[in-house]
Amino acid sequence: MVSPRTAVSALPAYRPGRNPADLAREIGVPRAVKLASNEVAFPPLPAVVAAISQVVGETNRYPDNAAGVLTGALAERYGVDAAQVATGCGAVTLLQQVAQAYVEPGTSLAYAWRSFEMYPLLAQVAGAGSQQVPLVPGREGGTADTHDLDGLLAAVEDSTRVLLVCNPNNPTGTAVRRAALESFLDAVPGHVLVVLDEAYREFVTDPDVPDGVELMRGRPNVAVLRTFSKAWGLAGLRVGYLLAEDAGVAEAVRKTHVPFSVSMVAQAAAVAALASEDEVRARVAEVTAERERLTAALRERGQAVADSQANFVWLPLGERTAEVAAALESRAVITRPFAGEGLRVTVGTPEEDDVFLAAFDEVAAAAPAGR
Repeated sequence: MVSPRTAVSALPAYRPGRNPADLAREIGVPRAVKLASNEVAFPPLPAVVAAISQVVGETNRYPDNAAGVLTGALAERYGVDAAQVATGCGAVTLLQQVAQAYVEPGTSLAYAWRSFEMYPLLAQVAGAGSQQVPLVPGREGGTADTHDLDGLLAAVEDSTRVLLVCNPNNPTGTAVRRAALESFLDAVPGHVLVVLDEAYREFVTDPDVPDGVELMRGRPNVAVLRTFSKAWGLAGLRVGYLLAEDAGVAEAVRKTHVPFSVSMVAQAAAVAALASEDEVRARVAEVTAERERLTAALRERGQAVADSQANFVWLPLGERTAEVAAALESRAVITRPFAGEGLRVTVGTPEEDDVFLAAFDEVAAAAPAGR
């Protein structure tokens, strides 16, 4: 038997959110609601559908490996040179490319925890060290855990090569503010690359949560990671991008990409989405308004829900997390549990969220006294 590397054998399998059609069949209901994967509930933008239709007849050919049109559109949008842009097959793949470019055995990654579940896997696959810095209670009265930037800075060692800062943080939805993040970036040693993972940036409504692209300017060891999977509605097409102040960082990330990994269809769709920014902003406004309604409804039910800056909310249920998630699934509602910690609930349509709230009420009513 041919055995894989020990690090690969030890990797946990990624568990995506359950397919709602499968759950509906399993429990014998017409429909299940999926609020697990932070997708937007809107259908693809009309311009995206039109762009896909135009290129689908050319998919017998390879796409532009450099994603030149998309790269140019992103460079223009953010006021950077095209050499400062790297595109990839979603933000997750770009994170893998960063790890391939900058970490190896004897070096390490540092990041907050709990945060995006891919971070420890990046280090494990690379054979690198992994420095996890626990979240600390945020300003929302102890209910919202957020990054300990001082702790992250203290964790930097000679071996540290990359710091990952997820802002807003997945899965808590909390975000670090401008003054703290600026001070942190200015204090990070120049040999350490800071990646601001801003997959949920478009949903930020707090004016004190900074735009990472602006903080990147003038800081050669800072890069910003974003995706078209969330606000832009292209989760099924897998396309993301990285912007770096130092073009050498973007070049290193481009060198580690799998050739032709951003498909022709994905490139066309992303360019069309960028040209439809007003429609995207209108959709995002609907999501954030619904986020506030869902947050208020959960607080009325006694839940310690923090102010989220993403398109999901976080319920810190602790040891009850897995039990509540299973009970919700039995009522045809799929959420994302993090066992022993909390439940992440994607903001859906008002109708979907009402189904979730009704199911949550049933679960609460069925809980034993004192729970």
